[in-house]
Order: sequence, then structure tokens, then C-alpha cells
Amino acid sequence: MNILCVIPARAESSRFFEKPLALIAGKPMIQWVYQHCMAVQEFDRVVVATDSEKIAAACRSFGAQVVMTSSSHDTATERLYEVSTLIDADLYVMVNGDEPLLTREAIVQCIPDVVDRDAIYVSNLMTDFSNPVEVVDATNLKIVTDAHDRCLFISRSPIPYPKGNMDYVYHKFVGVGAFNRKALEFYHNTARGPIEKIEENDSFRFIENGVPIYYYNCHCKSLSVDTRKDIAGVEAYLATQGH
Repeated sequence: MNILCVIPARAESSRFFEKPLALIAGKPMIQWVYQHCMAVQEFDRVVVATDSEKIAAACRSFGAQVVMTSSSHDTATERLYEVSTLIDADLYVMVNGDEPLLTREAIVQCIPDVVDRDAIYVSNLMTDFSNPVEVVDATNLKIVTDAHDRCLFISRSPIPYPKGNMDYVYHKFVGVGAFNRKALEFYHNTARGPIEKIEENDSFRFIENGVPIYYYNCHCKSLSVDTRKDIAGVEAYLATQGH
């Protein structure tokens, strides 16, 4: 199976301009992500998909392959779709450029053994919340799945609500997803639904239309960088790992 890893990276973030280039322990954040992806032996190729010449130049400086994409994309998944029209693969694995702590051991858990090109395939990763404060933080997406790992709902609100008891481990979104071409074509050709618009989460492009998404718990350390203040937390964790 031919697997392409794509790291989407845009400069125009409203909360954090040129976020992929932010230095973490002396290296651009995008470099941390790229190096972790390059350690995944299952990937046939790893590319950075960006609309920024500045980001592209920085990536090429540390040896990354770059695919220039349109600046009109509203979502990383739409940028991934564009890459799929340029590079053929059986599976496209998207690793968010703001997840500098994700290692090979976590990333590979969204890769299936086989993929049917005639059926839509989408999988993502999640992990356990370690801090109760994060559960009520609207920047963290909460994932609820059924007994077979199929996603039931995603929300910025704490779900499920602990009415019956408190004996529950909440799960948060981790920025790794796998799609085959049929899934990306469905995404591109399907309009946003009301829940996607309300939650501002494009996974609902599939969920609202009855298309299964599978979430696998990678039990990993995940600290996504949404604002500059998040860098301190990432650097503190890296320091404990000897970086």
C-alpha cells in the first residue's frame, strides 16, 4: 500500500501568524513534526503542503519536500484534497503541523492494514485527557466513540455529560487523520452541514452524512500549539525528554 504523509502548514492563522515557523527549543515547529513523520517507516513519502513561500523556504532548508497549494483553502482537509489531485496514493495521512510532540508510535495507529479504494475510509487519533481543566477548555475537541471505535459525536463542550457518575475518561482530538482518495473526493464534493458550521469541525462533513469515522486511542502525549503561550508547555515537556 502506497502511503503519502502530508503536513499542512499555512501562514495566515488569525491567532498565531506564521505558526509553523515558531521556534521550539531552537527549531521551527514544522521541523519537529517533519522529523517525527520521517521516522514512520510505513510512509512512502512525506511532504509539507503550504501556500507560503516563506514556510516553503524554511522547510526546504532542513530537507523537507514541499508541495505548493492554494491560499484559498478554509480547512487543512481541503488542502489535503488538493495534494491528492497532484500525487497518487492509496492512503493520505495528514499530520497537523501544530502537533510537535507526536511520535512514530502514535502516528502509525491510524494506518489500517488494507484500504478498499471503492469505499470511503477515514480514521483519526484521540488520547485521554490528563488534566480535568482541559476538558472544559473549548479549544480542545472532545471525542465520543461507540464500542467499535466509530465516532458518535465531537464537541468543544464536555461530552458525555457526567449525570449518572464521574467514572469516565474523556478523550481529546489528536491531529492525525488518514483518508483514502474516495473519502477526500466525498469531502470536497459535499457541502458543509449545520453541525459542522456550529462546531466549526469539518469531521462533521462525514458524520452528518452517515459516513463512519474511526477514532483510535493512541494513549500519547499531545500538546497542540494554538497560541504562543502553548510553546512554553511544549518546551517544558521536551526538556524532560532530554531535548
